[in-house]
Amino acid sequence: MALIAFDHVNIRTARLNAMVAWYGEVLGLHPGPRPPFGFPGAWLYLGEQALVHLVGVDAPPAGRDPGLEHFAMRAKGLAEFLDRVDRLGVPVELAEVPGIGVLQVNIHDPDGNHIHIDFDATERELPDAD
Repeated sequence: MALIAFDHVNIRTARLNAMVAWYGEVLGLHPGPRPPFGFPGAWLYLGEQALVHLVGVDAPPAGRDPGLEHFAMRAKGLAEFLDRVDRLGVPVELAEVPGIGVLQVNIHDPDGNHIHIDFDATERELPDAD
């Protein structure tokens, strides 16, 4: 067996509608086709890929340290993304990964799940406006 790609992340939430809205507004993911499971949920797509699977639950998952600390995505358009999260009031923390040229924009969804969006660190070096 050889792995060929990352497929999706599955998140349980008691705030399904808020999470669908947040992932759409902040990350540009859109709801799409989902099998007719016997429980509520939504599949959120990046293009044709169902990247985030949300599962509706009655109560938030128990407050314990998660085994999954974060998930990450790569992106282009740092300035546009920072403008969007600022406009939406989403707190961010920037962190440059030493030695590999990656700038992480760390954010948290409404349930507190940690996500970082990775940009090429050169995008931080914006051209001077003359």
